[in-house]
Amino acid sequence: MRRAGASARRGIVTSCLTAALLGSAVLLPPAPARAHDVDVTSVARVFLDELDGGRYLLSIVDAQAPPITDPRGVLPLRCEPLPAEEVEFEVTSGFVFECESPLGGGDVLTLPWALAGVVALARWSDGSTATAYFRGGGGTVPVSVGDLQGGFASRLAVAGTYFILGAEHILLGIDHLLFVVGLLLLVHGFVPLVKTITAFTLAHSITLCASVLGYVPLDRAPIEAAIALSIILLAREIVVAERGMVHLTHRKPWLVAFIFGLLHGLGFAGALGEIGLPESAIPLALLFFNVGVEAGQLVFVVALIALARLAAGSVRSPIPRLQPLLGYALGALATLWFIDRLPAIWG
Repeated sequence: MRRAGASARRGIVTSCLTAALLGSAVLLPPAPARAHDVDVTSVARVFLDELDGGRYLLSIVDAQAPPITDPRGVLPLRCEPLPAEEVEFEVTSGFVFECESPLGGGDVLTLPWALAGVVALARWSDGSTATAYFRGGGGTVPVSVGDLQGGFASRLAVAGTYFILGAEHILLGIDHLLFVVGLLLLVHGFVPLVKTITAFTLAHSITLCASVLGYVPLDRAPIEAAIALSIILLAREIVVAERGMVHLTHRKPWLVAFIFGLLHGLGFAGALGEIGLPESAIPLALLFFNVGVEAGQLVFVVALIALARLAAGSVRSPIPRLQPLLGYALGALATLWFIDRLPAIWG
């Protein structure tokens, strides 16, 4: 009876996931390999330097960021841009401005950019630095000076921002999610599933940290192609399992999840590299980005399990075995990604 119940639950899981996966295969375009490019990532970087005499320098790091033609619209009302002849040094990208009183926690710099966000680094005259990520919306990106003034509030903002970025990356990263779906379909039993997901988590945490800290070189294009290939291999194992073929993947799924997890961690590192890390709080930002990834992954897994349990309470007729179909759909979508990402390796 227990084995039959487990089989029924497994069938329910495949039924719940088939529609979503087949819909993704039809509706979603191949996910391209992205580079550190403002046009692609929609994230720009700026520096805010505090100079002497109540003056500040706002520098635009990325050449592809849209030019600021009206600096007055960026600044608080009590601040104004300085003409080039009043500045002792050459400003190549950005402008110098002066305020009647020092910038404070209530001040906002409104960048006129229709971007997803901006990473801003502030370097204050007392030698302190702070960095934060600011979301865009409505054609502007508001940069809150209070989040750049260091101290506990700034660290808390960094932690919260990178936690959200990590969670969003896993929840919006369809390739990573489909790999997790494949693990759920491949692994039988609660304990083996816990071991497999834990191994995957540990592995991509290792390579994420190692790559961001510079211990592992990162070339985004082949990594993205290899991630697609890992999903293809996993899909194959899902299909052959229904034919009675047992491989290492089925006997020790945690080991395979660990190996592939090392690869997926490099993918997470590439995404984090697009956003950038605050120089003054690299360990904190890295920690909470990783925690956000794990939280998003946990939410996804729990949601699938809850959906399966909900369906188990309402389904009365036998569930057809759709796992091979799901495996083929998973492999087909990953193959499209793999083919699409190959040219970037030699491009």
